[in-house]
Amino acid sequence: MTSVRIGAGLGFYGDHWEPVAASIERGQLQFVASDHLAELTLAILQKDRQRDPSLGYARDVVPLLLRLWPLMQARGVRFVCNAGGLNPMGAGRAVQAALQAKGLKARIAVVAGDDVLPRLQDPHQDFPHLFHGGDITGVRERLVFANAYLGAAPMAQALDGGADIVITGRVADAALFLGPLVHGLGWTLRGAQSAADLDRLAQGLTVGHLLECSGQGSGGNFGSQGWWQRIPDLARIGYPIAEVWADGSALITKAPDTGGLVNFDTVRQQLLYEVHDPHAYRSPDVVLDMGQIELRDEGQHRVHLSGAQGAAPGPQLKVVAGYRDGYKAEVSWGFSWPDAWDKAQAAQAMIRAELERRRVPHDELFVEHPGLNAAHGPLAPLPDAAALNELNEIWTRFVLRTPDRAAADGFGRLFPWLALSGPAYTSGFGGLHGASELLGIWPTLVDRASVEAGVTVEWLEAGA
Repeated sequence: MTSVRIGAGLGFYGDHWEPVAASIERGQLQFVASDHLAELTLAILQKDRQRDPSLGYARDVVPLLLRLWPLMQARGVRFVCNAGGLNPMGAGRAVQAALQAKGLKARIAVVAGDDVLPRLQDPHQDFPHLFHGGDITGVRERLVFANAYLGAAPMAQALDGGADIVITGRVADAALFLGPLVHGLGWTLRGAQSAADLDRLAQGLTVGHLLECSGQGSGGNFGSQGWWQRIPDLARIGYPIAEVWADGSALITKAPDTGGLVNFDTVRQQLLYEVHDPHAYRSPDVVLDMGQIELRDEGQHRVHLSGAQGAAPGPQLKVVAGYRDGYKAEVSWGFSWPDAWDKAQAAQAMIRAELERRRVPHDELFVEHPGLNAAHGPLAPLPDAAALNELNEIWTRFVLRTPDRAAADGFGRLFPWLALSGPAYTSGFGGLHGASELLGIWPTLVDRASVEAGVTVEWLEAGA
């Protein structure tokens, strides 16, 4: 192919897929890449898997493909996603069964091998915390998942093998887009790489980074003060599309007759999203230097991208691991004028006294006031006491963090008596339904060669 057109799928588990349909119908795509995972998502999927070992994948992939696969199949569009989560084969089989039940045909490739939990559980190996260098010993026995971020190679391999649909577990987000580009444009991903090879991969990684967050790359979630109001028709937003040429240069656009906005400002905002060091944006396939990137606004929802520079990646892969980290319970209720703030503070003092009197084991009682300081916490300056007490209402949210499930389950029982014996309040309590388990995150690094040696591509046929 002289160029490849690839469209953004979902940006997270539960995202809206109708904009993807518009891209398929009017965007002249060859590929859709869909990102279903985040660290939080893996925690959600782990809880699913605890309830049912056949789960552990992003279940939205089934209704998504039932809606979109007929559109893609009719136009020769191929689909790549990381909806496999903690159970890629489970996701593959669920998609296979759903498509077969509708009489739809597809060749499905399942990429596995990102699960590295046994390595992290080995007491003879050390996996220090990536940010503070802490020892994993204290959490090792509480680990419940550990997944390495794979790169583009197995997805390119699956597409080379004729896959219509590729389902992976944990891969680097932008690699979902780089894999189809490597396949479609014949780029060199491994082996003897020239500077030009690395720069092309850096361009492809940049494209993936610009598209991985669905509508955020085309005007959604636009935070520029005084400008977000100018984004047209967000209710019909079009997700970003990239046309990428063999030399790595690219055009970022969206499907005709869709809402949103692709211009210099919306693209540059997404470019810097979640980037700690723009001169060393690391991925399993290439280290991206954004310092020479040029974004040229051509108007009509078209931004030309060039100038990304790449360096070879290192010998390790990042891992996200999750471990059991206690429980939480939360309760909210509101207090109305007059003296709303003083009422809320008096009620808080009563709850703290009850926790102490009953000797409830807990690590923290977190308190915030939605609508007042919940968004910015200590960065949100509070009005003076007189102004606080003149507010129409104050809402208070209490969150108990505890290592003891019984303490979390009983937290809600500390509140109902305040209905008649505490400060006058404005409505019923919310959130008295008990505990939820917390999962902590342990980021670390593993040797890439040993992980990649165990990566497999397995095949399923729907409608064969």
